[in-house]
Amino acid sequence: YPFIQPFHVEPRNIVEDDVQERVSAEAAVMSSRVSYYSRLTGSSDRLLVPPDHVIPAPEEIYVYSPLGSAFKVHGGDGSAKNPSIVTIFAIWNTMMGTSILSIPWGIKQAGFTFGILILVSVGLLTLYCCYRVLKSPKSIPYVDTSDWEFPDVCKYYFGALGQWSSLIFSLVSLIGAMVIYWVLMSNFLFNTGKFVYNYAHNVSMADNEYGTNGTDRVVCPFPDTHRNRNDTMYVFHLGDNGTGTEVFDRWWSKTSTIPFYLIILLLPLLNFRSASFFARFTFLGTISVIYLIFLVTLKAFQLGFHLEFHWFHSTEFFVPEFRLFFPQLTGVLTLAFFIHNCIITLMKNNRDQKKNVRDLSLAYLLVGLTYLYVGVLIYAAFPSPPLSKDCIEPNFLDNFPSSDIWVFVARTCLFFQMTTVYPLLGYLVRVQVMGQMFGKPYPGFFHVLLLNVIIVAAGVLVARFYPNIGSIIRYSGATCGLALVFFLPSAVHMVSLRRAGELRWPSILFHSLLILLGVANLLGQFLM
Repeated sequence: YPFIQPFHVEPRNIVEDDVQERVSAEAAVMSSRVSYYSRLTGSSDRLLVPPDHVIPAPEEIYVYSPLGSAFKVHGGDGSAKNPSIVTIFAIWNTMMGTSILSIPWGIKQAGFTFGILILVSVGLLTLYCCYRVLKSPKSIPYVDTSDWEFPDVCKYYFGALGQWSSLIFSLVSLIGAMVIYWVLMSNFLFNTGKFVYNYAHNVSMADNEYGTNGTDRVVCPFPDTHRNRNDTMYVFHLGDNGTGTEVFDRWWSKTSTIPFYLIILLLPLLNFRSASFFARFTFLGTISVIYLIFLVTLKAFQLGFHLEFHWFHSTEFFVPEFRLFFPQLTGVLTLAFFIHNCIITLMKNNRDQKKNVRDLSLAYLLVGLTYLYVGVLIYAAFPSPPLSKDCIEPNFLDNFPSSDIWVFVARTCLFFQMTTVYPLLGYLVRVQVMGQMFGKPYPGFFHVLLLNVIIVAAGVLVARFYPNIGSIIRYSGATCGLALVFFLPSAVHMVSLRRAGELRWPSILFHSLLILLGVANLLGQFLM
């Protein structure tokens, strides 16, 4: 910033806490040295920037005014940095999203043992690619990349094509997340309303589900997909007659009415000029994930483990170790481990930059253990027999009836959390789209309204006609993962090595294999 560049004058007053002090000799000399280095070259040439040992420590930085006063900077970057433990849990909290609800279903699709191996393998691969993203700005010589993000790095190496590619796929991931949120919010609002209605009108359910009471029942919501099985269908017993319930079911439908009711709530929130109000409620995400872990532990304790391994003959309820539908799990996990578009920003706030790689690795380990814990426990505790493991739904909360009080609390917490996060995602989409088209994030009310109507329409259409949360997650995860997880980080790394004259065949083969895995992951979603 040219207007606050340090320069040397005679000793002057320092304004600090209303107490006037004289500038020390050391401060005056420091100002002279920095000024000397700054005058050696123009601001656009970074070859002769002041070396690190000349720049004052963050806690010693003063803003020098031409009027002869120096104001000490309080609460700057030095005091805003986070310790490693805060950074690790910030990454964990950011990465924990809707994908956690589909991990048990993904393990079912891949097979128990093979699903665990895939989860660990995809976690390691995405960690390495995230490491490459984190290191990419530092591989650019003679340029100040301290405020660069990954799209800036892509623009440096690949021009406008690289920048626009990263931005477009980032938008795909954001809009895909908003569509997923709309489907899930429709689901949670439907079941929450159903719980309230059943409780208010004394509507009970017959115990045709597996379980002995209202806290450990498990259901198979779509028994028609499992031939010769009809023991898991909902059977309602009404106190008087069915007229009231029929009217309620007509106007409170998960796909026919609820997605449209959400428009009244969410469309106005998307049109807020600033999203700072909703950012205050991001702590709800942490609370929701912690409660989900508690819920999974409680259900596993109530249901017990149900695993039957048969190596040499098949039975109706055996647990498969390997299934050909494993690409569906890889698609889900690509989105579950996706944080590549914001990892540089998160790591800038880490207090000890030398520990970035360690802290990133520990965060991925924590995320992977959380996914393993939830996925394995739900899969193992699902009662088979009498039900089949194929009954595990893409949203595992759907395997519990709406009358379950513990699951009701989980759905309610997740609904309110998503209600606050959804406008934040919409704000990010608006900033990127409007910023590129008009140069400012809020060009006008009608511009923003049109964009928000398009986004909301996409969510409503998917929730109405294709509310398959597992498929939406895996398709969006594989699509964004191909570009932002596998291709661009690998391509940027290989180009940087080639320009430095350090590119070797082992690196070419390994990173080309990563790109091929991303392509295979995307193609596999359409073949399974």
